[in-house]
Amino acid sequence: MKSNKILNILIALIAIVGAFLFIRIFMQDSDLLQTDGALQNKVISPIVYFSTFLLIAAIVIAIGLSLWSLLRNPENLKKTLLGLAVLGLVLIFAYFLADSNAVLDTQGKVIPNGGEPGSSVNKWVGTGIWYSLALGAVALGFFVIDLGKGLIKS
Repeated sequence: MKSNKILNILIALIAIVGAFLFIRIFMQDSDLLQTDGALQNKVISPIVYFSTFLLIAAIVIAIGLSLWSLLRNPENLKKTLLGLAVLGLVLIFAYFLADSNAVLDTQGKVIPNGGEPGSSVNKWVGTGIWYSLALGAVALGFFVIDLGKGLIKS
């Protein structure tokens, strides 16, 4: 109960700071705000930094609590590590299926900055495509199995 009260106070403080920074933007002349870089830096930068801080804090807290939960429950940790291992194997499989051939634009010319033959960019883009296809095929398979089970139960 006490932690819930603290959490509500923290949420209220974050909302008040965000509202204050947001209102500061609207108190400025909109035409001047679009042209004056110093004014933009003075008024808009704080809300951008505040938002970035909140995003990073949310990511760190979410990852931290997830890891804490996994460490407290060894059975879930085993399942998670097994799932990550399977995803790693699918990634390795996708990497070996991918090629690193030249990437051509609409005129038939090689795209600069990563489109050259043998480029690691090409290899990883191909890996991403094959990885997505493999995971999509697995998802489709589970969907069909689940659909079949649902039809059999009906």
